[in-house]
Parts: sequence; structure tokens; C-alpha cells
Amino acid sequence: MKSSISILIVDDESTMRGLLEKILAREGYQMYTASNGVEALEHLSERKFDIVISDMKMPKMGGLELLKRIKKVYPGVGVIIMTAYGDTYSVKDALLLGADEYITKPFKSYEISLVVERAYWRILSAGQTTVEELS
Repeated sequence: MKSSISILIVDDESTMRGLLEKILAREGYQMYTASNGVEALEHLSERKFDIVISDMKMPKMGGLELLKRIKKVYPGVGVIIMTAYGDTYSVKDALLLGADEYITKPFKSYEISLVVERAYWRILSAGQTTVEELS
């Protein structure tokens, strides 16, 4: 089932993109990456993604602006926001704007895996994805 789930990782730090890609690809997910929100929107216009994992602070377009645009144009896509800042106001803003999950950096590999699974099942249970699409 995981091989049918596509994830877009958006982070301006190439090390973080590579780490997340390695962790989640090992779990069997289809992985794609973008270095900022503008590039992420280009990817979203070209292919279907189930989940976007986005850093909060990035040049060109930050995570909150990306979140707003995704929820407006691609409402069925789950969004996980990452923040190194642990700022409760930023996290609350992200959740109010429709983020499905958030995770604070630094995190352990099993933590990101659990957050991705929770986000995916939340999307599935909300009826945004059907069981037939899983096959």
C-alpha cells in the first residue's frame, strides 16, 4: 500500500530533503522533493501527491503560504508542517489553516514515519481518498 502513496518533501535545506527522502523511501513511499514553495506548486501542478511535508521557514514562499495555496487548489492533499522553532503560535496558525499534522525538528526517523501514517489515515478517513485508490 505504501508504494501507492506519493509524498512531496519541501525544504530549502538539501540535507533535510535527503534525510527525509531516505527515511520515507525506505518505508516504501514514492518520494519527490522541492527546495521551496514555488517549486512545490510546480510539482503539484504536474502530478498527484497524497501528502506534502513542508518546512515552515523557506525563501521565496514559506510553509504557511504554501499550505494556504495547497488547501485552496488541492484540498485533498494532506500537509505536514515541519518547524525547527517549536513556536506554538506558528503551529497553531498551521493547524488553523488546515495542516493535517506537524512535527518539530529535530526528530527521530520513527517519529516522521508515524506522523506521515497518521496524516494519511486522517485524509483517508475524511473521505478525501477512497479505498479503491489504494489499489
